[in-house]
Amino acid sequence: MKRQLVLGVAGFALIAPAVQAQQQRPLPAPIVIPRDFQRAIERGTRTVTGEPGPRYWQQYARYRIEAFLYPETKLLEGREEIVYLNRSPDTLRTLYFHLYQNLHAPGVVRNEPQEVTGGVELKAVSMEGIPLRPTPGSGPGYAVEGTILRMQPPRPIPPGDSARFYFAWSFRVPQSGAGRMGWSGDNLFFIAYWYPRVAVYDDVVGWQRDPYLGQAEFYDGFGDYTLSIEAPEGWIVLATGELENEEETLAPAVRERLRRAERSDTVVTVLDFGDLASGRGTLEGPNGRLVWRYTARNVRDVAFSATRASRWDALRTPVGDRDGNGTTDYARVDALYREQANLWTQAARYARHAISHHSRFTGLPYPWSHMTAVEGAGIIGGGMEFPMMTLIGDYRGRTDSALYYVIAHELAHMWVPMILGTDERRYGWMDEGTTTFNENRARTDFYPGSDADRADLETYVRAARSGYESELMRWTDYLYPGQNGVASYAKPATLLVALRGLLGDTLFDRAYREYFRRWAFKHPYPWDFFNTFSSVTGRDLDWFWRTWYYETWTLDQAVAEVRREGSETVIVVEDRGWAVMPARLAITLENGQVLRREVPVEHWLQGHRSAELRLPASPAVARVEIDPERVFPDVDRNNNLWRP
Repeated sequence: MKRQLVLGVAGFALIAPAVQAQQQRPLPAPIVIPRDFQRAIERGTRTVTGEPGPRYWQQYARYRIEAFLYPETKLLEGREEIVYLNRSPDTLRTLYFHLYQNLHAPGVVRNEPQEVTGGVELKAVSMEGIPLRPTPGSGPGYAVEGTILRMQPPRPIPPGDSARFYFAWSFRVPQSGAGRMGWSGDNLFFIAYWYPRVAVYDDVVGWQRDPYLGQAEFYDGFGDYTLSIEAPEGWIVLATGELENEEETLAPAVRERLRRAERSDTVVTVLDFGDLASGRGTLEGPNGRLVWRYTARNVRDVAFSATRASRWDALRTPVGDRDGNGTTDYARVDALYREQANLWTQAARYARHAISHHSRFTGLPYPWSHMTAVEGAGIIGGGMEFPMMTLIGDYRGRTDSALYYVIAHELAHMWVPMILGTDERRYGWMDEGTTTFNENRARTDFYPGSDADRADLETYVRAARSGYESELMRWTDYLYPGQNGVASYAKPATLLVALRGLLGDTLFDRAYREYFRRWAFKHPYPWDFFNTFSSVTGRDLDWFWRTWYYETWTLDQAVAEVRREGSETVIVVEDRGWAVMPARLAITLENGQVLRREVPVEHWLQGHRSAELRLPASPAVARVEIDPERVFPDVDRNNNLWRP
């Protein structure tokens, strides 16, 4: 006689044969916290509950940048002063800076083909007035390797101190820089990842100095920026931050329409096609050039666009109550696009909805005064995000819904990584997966009745069936070839849908919004995300994180058999994959009644491969389906449904 385990579950019996009688399965081990993160917990900068620790610290920088754009030669020249504040408890004896444009230098290591422009030409580097020069030795100076500049400063920077650095540089603007910046025709520039910047020194890994190879994106610290951009008159320059001198740059009629847009719930055309060419957009400048001055506070980057042929549509969007005074606050949304981009006539309206939706769904009101979407056909096909700025293709030949999708996606990036400053270089899923999930929530809101999650689920399932997928916790630059779209986007978005289904909307949303609240304008790591969900929900979710984020196990639950035994109907559920999830059943009886039953995840975590559910034989069972809402990523739904 076989020993049986019997569990009572909501009015029916669940019976599993002894473990040794079933096929063995791997069981998810507890999450092992990496040594660096464990040390951060011990030092009090992180916690096991997912909150920033009482001793959490974060570095800061103040940038003053002057940029000079020369459209005819595609040259950008710059000079900058950086005041770097050492808020860490450590004395910094070596510093690291990013020269992202060296992705386009000859001979550098890249993991994607790139246009070679020559990269960054450094004309001057100094610290507190002391000139620094390239040096291979250990004395004061610097050395450049790929996109990383390593500096040995003339003096160390102790805790609580600051240091002042100066750079002068130039580079030729690539036509399509890693699909993230560049120029198009003779009328558009979008300038991004373009100036020397301090690498992140954080409480977990210290200096994060991974080079920029092209695939994985960025990990940048927060800072204040004072930015001036000199460009030819007749070009409109929009950038991260607040335009401080519009009376010196924009024509009076343009300023008036901009004020009107900031009070309008319908689109206002601030500039129309041809206005710039006819001199109706900007003022005249000395020697035919104008200087545009912007300031931005507590942002992780700055970018700017320059155009002389775009229409500028704008209106306001509600973002919630930023300051807690009980009134709704607004941000201005801008859409700049050229005449051939016919789908973009709706772009400002799409951006308005997306910003408002993301503010509500995350619980964090959009914090800045404007959000600018720039059409960049010839530079980019999809989209790329920077604080308050995004560059998106014209989407000619696509549907209007496809343009909404990409706008909703890029604008969702204003929350991650622009507010939650995640490390995209190593953990791309924290950024792209969360953003894809938020995009899909906006899509469902904008197009009621649509199944916005289905495409990502199907993308993940195809990869999972192939046996050729990368673990999410594998660093982004080292994913298997062709798997970034799955590991950074589709799978993590699908897992958030599954987690929401597992916990229920209310509990999930509470934990999700708490994660955003805790880590706004800070640097969360994966274990902060994991720990926040576990602590807020009060559930041990290690099995979920291990199964889905550390492994490539797949879920395959099946209705193996439905049979009658005397006065009972026996439903046999098998767990044929390695990933564990509760098996949620909808059992339809011949009288039309639908019973909802569940095989809890704890059953599978005991090593079982099957479970028997016993019901009274009458009325007869007419249909059995596992996960009828399709919220769990089962790789074979053909065996989820039984009919006689």
